Amino acid sequence: MGVSGRGIRPAERLVALANAVRADPALPREALAALLVRHGEAPADVAAGAFTEDDAAALRAAVARLTAVLTETDPDRAALAVNDLLVGCGARPRLSRHDGHAWHLHVDRGDDASWAEWLTASSALALAQIISESGGPAWGECAASGCARLFLGTGPGSARRFCSPACATRERVAAHRRRARG
Repeated sequence: MGVSGRGIRPAERLVALANAVRADPALPREALAALLVRHGEAPADVAAGAFTEDDAAALRAAVARLTAVLTETDPDRAALAVNDLLVGCGARPRLSRHDGHAWHLHVDRGDDASWAEWLTASSALALAQIISESGGPAWGECAASGCARLFLGTGPGSARRFCSPACATRERVAAHRRRARG
């Protein structure tokens, strides 16, 4: 579980999982496994025997806990919530080499940590790094009417308010039409 670097971006993985679980709180194990593979996990690591229905249920619960942090916009509350996650998962940085992967950073309790423990620890570390680099939460919930997708806003420029250019455009057009009518 969880090779850091080379294409795997823990915060992006978390946002993808959070959006999927928010859309379907009972997201099937197979859909969770497919998302994990899209974010760098080896297909064999998330096969039915290695990633069970119980693992999927625990992972969905972990995603729900992490989603509460992704909806927090106050820098102090977000930082405290991330600290609580790090304490709760017993995160201690260590190098790991398993399942044919190169040495990489893990922050879970050990190579036998559960999927939920691994996701919580790696996501909390990624969110902590984002807060420390940006001075606050560089994430949010889309401000577009009728959209509640979560997004990362870690790029250059002003703070993001929308999950996509389509939502931003839709809101600008709606505002323009309201002004034209008023």
